[in-house]
Amino acid sequence: MNGVIVGAALVRDGKLLAQQRAWPPGHAGQWELPGGRVEDGESDAFALARECSEELDVVIEVGARVGQEIPLPGDKVLRIYAASLVSPGDEPRAVEHLAVQWLGPDDLDDVDWLPADRILLPAFRELLA
Repeated sequence: MNGVIVGAALVRDGKLLAQQRAWPPGHAGQWELPGGRVEDGESDAFALARECSEELDVVIEVGARVGQEIPLPGDKVLRIYAASLVSPGDEPRAVEHLAVQWLGPDDLDDVDWLPADRILLPAFRELLA
């Protein structure tokens, strides 16, 4: 299925990793979870691991789905998966984004989320609880 976008709910020490978009101009400065498009022949988990390697320069372990599937424009869907760093000492870095930030449950409302990620804030809070 070509219209699948995957995101990593990467949790460490009770905090969720968010990244700030650099593009496109209409969404630059907004926040999202790391992830991206599932390419032909990839599983969701493989695509998510590849995207986190490209975007954050880290190796992750992909866990269970988080929240419901979110419909996106252009017949796409967003699926979020719990994830953890394989080496907890690794520090994710913003390779393709403006910034990365670890957010605790009380910090989730402090950033300007992309609309699809904002829908999932209750699921993110549940994951952090």
